[in-house]
Amino acid sequence: MFESWQFWALLAAVFAALTAVFAKVGVQGVNSDFATLIRTFVIIGALCLFLTVTGQWQSPSEIGAKSWIFLVLSGLATGASWLAYFRALQIGDAARVAPVDKLSVVLVAVFAAIFLGERMAFINWVGIVLIGCGVVLVAIR
Repeated sequence: MFESWQFWALLAAVFAALTAVFAKVGVQGVNSDFATLIRTFVIIGALCLFLTVTGQWQSPSEIGAKSWIFLVLSGLATGASWLAYFRALQIGDAARVAPVDKLSVVLVAVFAAIFLGERMAFINWVGIVLIGCGVVLVAIR
């Protein structure tokens, strides 16, 4: 089970759902950007503890330049996503914000096909289109 990508993806979805609910309550009366900073500090602390407990620290010199560049770009994209997400949660309903945020599922499929050369079957693309349609239906008032 712990070697299954499906298990970890489902666990990520559960934690993402909890993130939306906890953040919606936590961001009330707090500047959304400052709330993102608090969340970031918590994540950094938790990851440092996790790496220490599991002995998974790695020397930065062991990481290649290409990996550094793309990890930095990924970090910048994550930060921008979090800032936008917390702002959206502060303004809108969690039950609408979270599904629209998950439009990233559709965008990942498109970007992975274009930039990574990943291929999916027709039925997979039907599912991606249905996810997009679902996002639109959830977002409508």
